[in-house]
Amino acid sequence: MPPRPAAEHPRETAGRKRCPWSLGSPEYVRYHDEEWGLPVHDDRVLFEFLILEGAQAGLAWSTILAKRENYRRAFDGFDAARMARYGARDVTRLMADAGIVSNRLKIRAAIENAQAALAIVERHGSLDAYLWRFVDGRPLQHRRRSLRQVPARTGVSDALSKDLRQNGFRFVGSTICYAFMQAVGMVNDHLVTCFRHREVASLQ
Repeated sequence: MPPRPAAEHPRETAGRKRCPWSLGSPEYVRYHDEEWGLPVHDDRVLFEFLILEGAQAGLAWSTILAKRENYRRAFDGFDAARMARYGARDVTRLMADAGIVSNRLKIRAAIENAQAALAIVERHGSLDAYLWRFVDGRPLQHRRRSLRQVPARTGVSDALSKDLRQNGFRFVGSTICYAFMQAVGMVNDHLVTCFRHREVASLQ
């Protein structure tokens, strides 16, 4: 689902109607206007979102968004090849890093996911090719009018979650996968009343 709003705000700012979840903070507005739902095909960025969505499990997206630059620093810019070589000393370093969520399971999962991502690239040529085949290479265009119509998971996210887990990924439940799909534009879940819906749809 879309990130939970940090607070209730009017749906319109600067004369533009936005998805209501985005109006909890200036950071949310920027993320909504500039990133959320844009089709992503860069392997590094796709991997970053996979790790960040997993890190969010049980937390508000605002928590992870505020720590995003810290995660990039701590995880070598989400370079999967470098992360895949992390050992016990790196886990200790990351657990002591106050700039990220100090959860040993999530940190170890990020390392294992880097290893799994490299194996995916070896088999499929790129993370991009592997992930986007679940939507036949084109964003799924939805026409939802309220947040109540936005599901937490779908049959596609179920399939993606199952396949990722079979390929060695962790913290990739179906709800996490659907949030990932929304973030990287595999689905367009901007509400039709939001100015970004048409802009994002035009990028298909």
